[in-house]
Amino acid sequence: MCGKTAAVAVRARAGEADVCVNCYRLPEAVCARCGRRRPCTFAASGTPICKLCASRSTDRCARCGRHRPPTVRWPEGPLCDPCYTAALRHRGRCDQCGVLRRLVTPPGPSATTCADCAGLPTSHVCADCGIEDKLYERGRCAPCSLRRRTSQLLRAGAEQIPNHLTGVFDAIVASRSPRSALNWLRNGAGAAVLTDLATGRLALTHEALDGHPSPRGADYLRHMLVANAALPPRNEELARTEQWVINLIEQIEQTTERRLVKAYATWRVMRRLRRSAERNPRPRTYTRHARVRIRAAADFLTWLAQRGLTLAACRQGDVDIWLCTAPAARNVRDFLTWAAERKHCPPLDVAGPKRATGTATEPDQRWAIVARLLHDDTLQPTDRVAGLLLLLYGQQLSRIAAMTIDQVIERDGTIVIRFGQDDVAIPEPLAAAVTELIRAGRTYVGVGSPTTTRWLFPGLLPGRPITASRLGDRLGHLGIDARAARRSSLIHLAAHLPAAVLADLLHIAPTTAVRWMHDAGTDSDLRKLVSRTRDNVRFFLHQSLEKSV
Repeated sequence: MCGKTAAVAVRARAGEADVCVNCYRLPEAVCARCGRRRPCTFAASGTPICKLCASRSTDRCARCGRHRPPTVRWPEGPLCDPCYTAALRHRGRCDQCGVLRRLVTPPGPSATTCADCAGLPTSHVCADCGIEDKLYERGRCAPCSLRRRTSQLLRAGAEQIPNHLTGVFDAIVASRSPRSALNWLRNGAGAAVLTDLATGRLALTHEALDGHPSPRGADYLRHMLVANAALPPRNEELARTEQWVINLIEQIEQTTERRLVKAYATWRVMRRLRRSAERNPRPRTYTRHARVRIRAAADFLTWLAQRGLTLAACRQGDVDIWLCTAPAARNVRDFLTWAAERKHCPPLDVAGPKRATGTATEPDQRWAIVARLLHDDTLQPTDRVAGLLLLLYGQQLSRIAAMTIDQVIERDGTIVIRFGQDDVAIPEPLAAAVTELIRAGRTYVGVGSPTTTRWLFPGLLPGRPITASRLGDRLGHLGIDARAARRSSLIHLAAHLPAAVLADLLHIAPTTAVRWMHDAGTDSDLRKLVSRTRDNVRFFLHQSLEKSV
């Protein structure tokens, strides 16, 4: 089939050519043990067995010393699959020719000579790029196999890839892990949707992706298409919330209640949400509060209908009974305020929510965690920088996750970060950790992600940053409670900085800064605090960081 000289797996029969070990593929059948349809041996005998179910003899690996099924038997001895893959990918300078090659002699990890200099036939050479590596299909390495499969998928039988999909092609073949990208093309739900898109069975629109029977795969592909300019961007959180509102309204049986919920959601909640998204362009629009309020309005009206009441006939006693049903019942306050303003009901009183309080990380524990994040080089740069921004500067996880590389500036040999309106100088060794994070980046991004990203903490979805919940999980594995740590940090900062400066530097509301000063017990001496200059503030931030060094 390939025309190359290689070991024969199947001899020629009935005029057909020999099939080498690189081209041979086991016939697919239903495995007699696991019941899955896979490439199986003994398919013709009636008892097919796939590779995963087939019993394999074990032997002692010549390199790692573990008893595993041998993948290959070389002159040095049997090799397990991990050691075999590592040996094929190992590169070094040949002692004779000085070229960076795969070293084969003497046998074993201490090889110093390439195959050409040793007079041995060169093996495991990619048919496309010529590199010596582990081959995946028809004599090709993983990157070349990925390029071939992606090209075939996007061309869909045509001579070339459509212009609007060239960016998607470049992003897929540039994946940091070609093997993961190959698995995604073979098994990923998004790859199946991409096939429908390339063949013309699916239109290249947001509406077509919204109606696809595989919503998770379609959503992942949507981010890939948007990140590579094949599809115009849109606010996904707003779009999903709008569809959620439509579905919720359709479930309300009473006409009057349905009309009230629709009017409240359209002209109050969603209108406010859209304005907030326009004023503060962020990678995500958090819509949880909007959904909670709309759901509370629908539940309250349904509860009134079950009691034989309408909103116009509702009185304060009815509201008080409703508030005793569940802690979340207070979320109806915004709806009742809106309804009273439009004369749908008399003014009704619902107490506002109390300010959330909680425990704060002890100062000694906080500084111990800061010292570990500063000096433990074994930790991931993502965890170190995110944890330090939380513990030292009291930033919310949602803001840390949405930070861009543009917020980090090098000026006269000093690294500064802009949280709000002013720049905050970052001393060492935090500055080195931030620089390393920008230079090295995360070790893994999703298939189809652009080759360059503006996010300081890129996520798995193409073109999107990490989520705040995922960032919180990563810090949680290090023993960092995000809420308690941020509370401890802000109390410490509020005890030493005036509210106006604290709000300006850390990008928080002035009223929020005043509340933190109240928690820190320093609001009784505001005049003395306000007299501090910005230079004193920066000096304090440096001193706080140096305390942990």
